[in-house]
Amino acid sequence: MANCPGPWAPWVTVNHECIGPRSYQVSPFTSVQDVKQMLYEETNLPVKEQRLLHNGRMLDDTVQIGSLIPAGSPEVSMTLEGRGLKGGGRFGQTTPPLVEFLKDILRRYPEGGQILKELIQNAEDAGATEVKFLYDETQYGVESLWSPDMAQHQGTALYVYNDAVFTAEDWNGIQEIARSRKRDDPLKVGRFGIGFNSVYHITDVPSIFSGDQIAMLDPHQTLFGVNESGQCWNLKTEVKEITELSDQFAPYTGIFGISEKTIWDGSFPGTLFRFPLRVKPSQLSGNIYNKEKVLELFESFKADADTVLLFLKSVQKISLHVRECDGTERVLFEVTAKENPDDKLEKPNALKTLCQAVDSYSNGVHSSIITCVTYQLHIETQDETSKETQRTTWLVCNGVGGRGMCAELDSLADDLKFMPTIGIALPLTVINKEDRGATSGFSGRAFCFLPLPPGEESETGLPVHVSGFFGLTDNRRSIKWREVDQWRDPAALWNELLIITVIPKAYFTLIVEAIKRVQIKKDQDIPLSPTGTYRAWPDPKQVKPRWTPILRPLFQELLQQQVIYSLSESWIGVDQAAFSELDTDDDISETVINYLQSSGTQVARVPAAVDFVLACYMTDTTEVKKVTPSLLRQTIRKCKHKGPSQEKLLLLEFALSDANYSDLIGLELLPLQDETFTSFSSSVNEKDAIYIASEVFPRSLYPGLEHRFLLETVKPAVMNSLKKATKSRGSKTFHN
Repeated sequence: MANCPGPWAPWVTVNHECIGPRSYQVSPFTSVQDVKQMLYEETNLPVKEQRLLHNGRMLDDTVQIGSLIPAGSPEVSMTLEGRGLKGGGRFGQTTPPLVEFLKDILRRYPEGGQILKELIQNAEDAGATEVKFLYDETQYGVESLWSPDMAQHQGTALYVYNDAVFTAEDWNGIQEIARSRKRDDPLKVGRFGIGFNSVYHITDVPSIFSGDQIAMLDPHQTLFGVNESGQCWNLKTEVKEITELSDQFAPYTGIFGISEKTIWDGSFPGTLFRFPLRVKPSQLSGNIYNKEKVLELFESFKADADTVLLFLKSVQKISLHVRECDGTERVLFEVTAKENPDDKLEKPNALKTLCQAVDSYSNGVHSSIITCVTYQLHIETQDETSKETQRTTWLVCNGVGGRGMCAELDSLADDLKFMPTIGIALPLTVINKEDRGATSGFSGRAFCFLPLPPGEESETGLPVHVSGFFGLTDNRRSIKWREVDQWRDPAALWNELLIITVIPKAYFTLIVEAIKRVQIKKDQDIPLSPTGTYRAWPDPKQVKPRWTPILRPLFQELLQQQVIYSLSESWIGVDQAAFSELDTDDDISETVINYLQSSGTQVARVPAAVDFVLACYMTDTTEVKKVTPSLLRQTIRKCKHKGPSQEKLLLLEFALSDANYSDLIGLELLPLQDETFTSFSSSVNEKDAIYIASEVFPRSLYPGLEHRFLLETVKPAVMNSLKKATKSRGSKTFHN
């Protein structure tokens, strides 16, 4: 233990013009040979090539640092010489000191609510079902600590609990900061390696209590010994030391059900992270954290709380807590994901199917189709501060691409260790019984299992949230896209292929499943109405350019299905429908639509966005029929109108509205003064002529010919149209 610094530990600073100063806190009994070994571990300069000089004198390897300490100073300064640093000897690149490495991560990874999401991802990876965050103001004792320097970390802290236990792989993985052990496991969300290290925005000494171990990390490498970046205790084998350092371990009792008995039993059935807040600037970060900043993190989380659980498979509940100085603990907020009350096994069974599809893809099982599962999810948030409870309902579709759908996608999946998984969530709402369906005016965002930070980068313009196993930028804040300077980036190419191949099929499944649920459960209390399903359709005018490649493959498949809801309450294909844009409150429109429906025409009314889709994405071989005067005239020729005369007059008014008078020939819609109707005719025979009375030639001049005169009480607009018809080319029907 000669090299372990004690209560009085001098600092050795080694200077060199190339590598800069290197400082180490050592024991007075540390030898020059030991210092050379430290330099080797940090710079890779072999010990035998090092020459350490003190006041111009080269030091022997056996000299102890204590003998070099000047009076009144705790620091020894040395100069390093070495052939490998100036050429002629060993040469090679080195890794930066741990603190510098972490500082670089923090620079690239902005602080904020995303930190909490990373910790949620860690819990999801571990298979936890619940996550709790606690801000604790308690000040713990400082008498029995590992070292006096630990006292500054015994105060206010942020705790994070989940109900999963660290595995041996987890313990190893959290120590390997340069790469993520999760990278080889595509099923793990937090596969980017830097997620956990974002907590260094908050703390200098994070610790973990899980299973039978408590571990503390020290990136400054000053608390537990020279070049020691942490310390771990086993509850079963190191009971004596844990007991002696009672103040050191006091912060782990009384939190989320942990008691002294838990320590004595030697096992904690969960994981507890403790992040003592940084109260003064350190070499790692100048960020000072206090209660206000922690509560800001909580508020940032609450802004996304209703969607955080949408695409997670394990975590079902997250809560925010505060414990005051006096030990009073209160819940600030919680969010819970709940299964479909009508079918509690729906989600578990769906995820089981999904898991099997993932295993098949991982094992190379060929399948040219996407496996999709759909379930209803209720998310409830309870804000104890505002005393508000909100409940949102979602229809969620998760899909896994089949190995064989796209060879290039499969190749990238193997190289990148990615998985072609997609999730799409449709928000549902109930305004009234006639307006049930997708939430109106909703604008979706992109997720990578958890929502990406809000802002333009994460906006899709789709009426659904989309989650995918996307390749993200290093700071996990946005999806990679192929730009000019990264055209060959495989992760960016992967994202584009995912959007073209997998997302459209999952999106298609979601819409079709929504329709199926309306058909099966139309009499039940399901927050979907037939016309409400149209809100799940993307509006091409709203979709962001990055996401428009979804549209064509989606609509090419969707528009071949029976996805149109007719006014006669049946689901039909686009080719079977006549689309009405008429004002539903107008008597003419009502009469026209009723007549068309009674004649066997399936009339449908769709939103403007769906109408635009039909205009843009229908194939050339399929005609999109509209309710027009022309369609009405065609229908009357096939099915003569047999209703009351008042309806016939309304049909006439609509038939005349496009001024295509030549197309009136043969229609029995011409109203006569004797309240009968005759057909429009192009005949030039006098006996077929129909007369329009005028002031010069009033009807009284022709007694007994009422059946030859046009009905005088028709609307002025209709009369004007009929008069224009008499002057149209080829029309010989009327005479004044």
